[in-house]
Amino acid sequence: MAHTIASCHRLLDVIDHIEGDARVQVVFTVAPDVFNQRLTRHLERLGALTLPWSQATRERFDLGIATSWGGLHQLHTPLLVMAHGAGRSKRVRPGGYGGPYLTDTAVYGLDRQRLTHSGRVLPTALALSHEHEMDVLRHQCPEALGVATVVGDPCVDRLVASLAYRPVYRQALGVREHQELTVVSSTWGRDGLFGHWPDLLPTLMTQLPADRHRVAALLHPAVWDAHGHRQVRAWLRHCREAGLLLLDPTQDWRALIVAADRVIGDHGSVTAYAAAVGRPILLLTSPQAAPVTGTPQHLVATGAAHLDPAQALLPQLRRATTLDQRAVMAALTGHPGQTGTLLRRALYRLLGLTEPGRHRRADPVPVPRLVDGEILP
Repeated sequence: MAHTIASCHRLLDVIDHIEGDARVQVVFTVAPDVFNQRLTRHLERLGALTLPWSQATRERFDLGIATSWGGLHQLHTPLLVMAHGAGRSKRVRPGGYGGPYLTDTAVYGLDRQRLTHSGRVLPTALALSHEHEMDVLRHQCPEALGVATVVGDPCVDRLVASLAYRPVYRQALGVREHQELTVVSSTWGRDGLFGHWPDLLPTLMTQLPADRHRVAALLHPAVWDAHGHRQVRAWLRHCREAGLLLLDPTQDWRALIVAADRVIGDHGSVTAYAAAVGRPILLLTSPQAAPVTGTPQHLVATGAAHLDPAQALLPQLRRATTLDQRAVMAALTGHPGQTGTLLRRALYRLLGLTEPGRHRRADPVPVPRLVDGEILP
C-alpha cells in the first residue's frame, strides 16, 4: 500500500527482499492520502502492477505491507507496518496539522489511535527500528507489543553500502574535485526548512562562490505535492539558472547525501541519516518542532551547529558539525547491517513460505542522472 512518494521509497527497499521469488506476485495500490497526486504515475513508470484502491479493499491477499496508516482498516490481509522515515520522532499534534508538537503528547506511529481500530490491533507485524520504540509502545499501546519486532532500518544499511560509491555519485552530479557540495534538505510543512526559511536557497546561491561551491536542494516529496511541481520549479527557477541542483522527488535521495560535503537540514529524517554517515550538519530549527527525546532527530537538534540565515552564510559553513556517528547510528537502528535479514525472515514467516537461499548484502543506491540541473529518475 503506497500512500505517498516518500512511503513508496521505503516500500521499494522492503519488497526487494521478496519480489524476485517466483512464488510471490507483488501488486501495488495507491492508498488514501492527501499527498498521493503523482503516485500512480510514478508506479507506472516503475512498471509496477497496480490495482485501484476500491478493488484492493475487496480482494484478499496473503500479505499487505504499508509504511503509513491511511485506510489500512479497510483491507482484508495480514499487515506488516513500518515507518517510512528515520524511526518515530514526532509527537501527535493536538488539534491536527498546524499546531505545535508538544512534549507531553503521544509519539506518532506508536499511539493507540494509529495502531488500533474498533478495539483490535491493526498490524499483524509492527516492524520497529529500535528497542527504544518498544519501550514507547509498552507505555502507549501495550496491546500491540505481541505483534512488534525490532528489525532496524533498511535505509541506513543501503546508505552504508553506498559510501564507497561517493566519487561515482559526485561525478554523475557534475561536482568537480575542487568543489564542495552543500545539500539543503527540507521536510514538509510550515516548520520545515523550505516552509519556514524560503529565502535560504536564493541567499546561498548569491553568497557562495560558484566556482568552488555547488548547492543541491532535497525537498520532501510532500512539498512538491502540496504546492504543485510547476510551482516549486517556478519558485526555484532563478536558483536553478544560477546552478542549483534540484532533486526530482521520485529520485532516490541517498546518492545526494553520500556525495555531500555538508548538509543544511531541519528536524526531518534526511538530516538524521546524513549525520549517521558522517556528513557535517548545519541545522535550521523551528520552535514548532520538538523531536522525541532519545531519537536520532533529537541528537541532531541538541548536537549540531545552528545556522543563522540573517548572517553571512559562507563563514558559517565551516562550523558545520560532524556528530558522534556511533551515537546517531545507535539511535537510528537496533540492528545495523542486519535489517535485510530480519525483514526477509519476517516477510516469509507472514507469507507462510520457506526462505530461499542465502540473503544478500544491502545494495548501493543507483547512480543519479543529471539533466539540465535536475536529478531525475
